[in-house]
Amino acid sequence: MAARAIGTSTIAFGLVSLPVKIYSTGESSRKVSFNMIWKERGVRVRQQYIDPADGTVVPREEIVKGYEFAKGQYVLFTKEELEVVETPKSDEIEIVSFVPAETVPRLYFNKAYYLGPDKGGARAYRLLSAALKKTDRVAIAKHATRGKQYIVMVRPHEEGLLMEQLYYEEEIRSFDQVPLEEGDVNEAELGLAIQLIDQAAADSFDPSQFQDEVRAKTLELIQQKVEGQEITAAPVEESKTKIIDLMAALKASIEEDEGASARKPATKAGKKKSAKKKPAAKKKPRKKAASG
Repeated sequence: MAARAIGTSTIAFGLVSLPVKIYSTGESSRKVSFNMIWKERGVRVRQQYIDPADGTVVPREEIVKGYEFAKGQYVLFTKEELEVVETPKSDEIEIVSFVPAETVPRLYFNKAYYLGPDKGGARAYRLLSAALKKTDRVAIAKHATRGKQYIVMVRPHEEGLLMEQLYYEEEIRSFDQVPLEEGDVNEAELGLAIQLIDQAAADSFDPSQFQDEVRAKTLELIQQKVEGQEITAAPVEESKTKIIDLMAALKASIEEDEGASARKPATKAGKKKSAKKKPAAKKKPRKKAASG
């Protein structure tokens, strides 16, 4: 099933205008949502806006948006005024520069979107993707949409293009805000930590080995309720004894990992090999029946 575009835009670089469609890279429908239900009548309730002074229910048609410019003081905006404030002059993806891919810190990455060519843009789309691959560079651009302007990075992805929304510099918190305690790195502990990493090392990231266990369990429990079953809390496992000694904790982790590796079942190939090595049992000669 073909993906549905969530928007359209135009990539502008030099005198080239490349019409593109924007696609989501993920599915937000994976979230399990619950509704607010009136328990007594079993009906879904609606939210209302209440005047905090006297509890009066305020009709939705009488609600407007406002900006608090001073404590308790608001400047109000009509729908038409908000359209002027929030609507960008252009939704164009305006490329500002082409930079080496490795110079963009991962800390700045926010969201990712697939880009696909719109009508008449196939050749320019393929050309930009190939040129970025060849130069090992990414395009840094400005993109305005939904009342806000973003920094975006357009980079080659497989046979096409990917657009990654970036944070602004002022949106990034400094790591200096993270409180750190003093601590020395012991060489012996470092060696054990590296050994532990080596034991659990893999050649590459494999997303297929991860499943949303919380979502699966939630859906399972919901189905139980649909079928009229009661949901009871599972017994909480007691937390493991904390090992204060870091060296002891590292050694225990390595031993646990080694034990898990030893308990892994043999592969099919291994089973086949062991079956071949096993000699066939010799058949015992049958005794001849005595002739009468």
